Amino acid sequence: MNKVKISAVSYTNSKPFIYGIEHSDVINQIDLSLDIPSDCAARLIEGQVDVGLIPVAAIPHVPNANIIASYCIGSVGAVNSVFIFSNVPVEEIRTVKLDKHSRTSNNLAKVLLKFYWKQEVEFTTDLDADTDAMVLIGDRTFGKKNEFPYWYDMGEQWMNFTGLPFVYAAWVANKELPEDFKQAFDSALKLGLENRKAVIDALPAVAHFDLDDYLMNKLDFSLTAEKREALRRFLEYITQL
Repeated sequence: MNKVKISAVSYTNSKPFIYGIEHSDVINQIDLSLDIPSDCAARLIEGQVDVGLIPVAAIPHVPNANIIASYCIGSVGAVNSVFIFSNVPVEEIRTVKLDKHSRTSNNLAKVLLKFYWKQEVEFTTDLDADTDAMVLIGDRTFGKKNEFPYWYDMGEQWMNFTGLPFVYAAWVANKELPEDFKQAFDSALKLGLENRKAVIDALPAVAHFDLDDYLMNKLDFSLTAEKREALRRFLEYITQL
């Protein structure tokens, strides 16, 4: 079999997966690249790679999309890295700057603002725009909560809205892959999750942010039936935006 081309997110939340891949035999079966979430999605959609750890909002745009792993980037409630940071309380938000790194979090913000908070909001991707609030995700949010008067953890707010966990990114292929490869890949991801303490020990400390709590508690990596239902519900909401 030719090597499987894989694009993975380069954030801290994917470090356990990368550890597992690099410490298992599956590394010899793949070509691995690390990208920001939006680039993972674009490369998978365009057929430059075979598998991507992609923002779930991009799944409908992937030809022949199929989820190949039992694991994901998810949370059951607050995730502590997917935020709306705001200068005003949510009921006063009228303008929001979106994060160019992720389709999912931008769409999640739109879903929450429209269907949960019932706010009419204008969105922009202009980095220089002066807005009431902004979407920010990933490592760039670490330690930032004390820099804004208001912040809304979107994993927590989605659960308040739906009673469900959330899936931010999933391992998606754009073609059918051999079953033995998928099993080996799943085992590699599991190995990484079992060694999260080693991953944490190798990471540099972050001011005002608990990496241990983030990787061991806030993130929930199993792609459960409840998470699949949340994914279905989220994609349905997106079609109504």
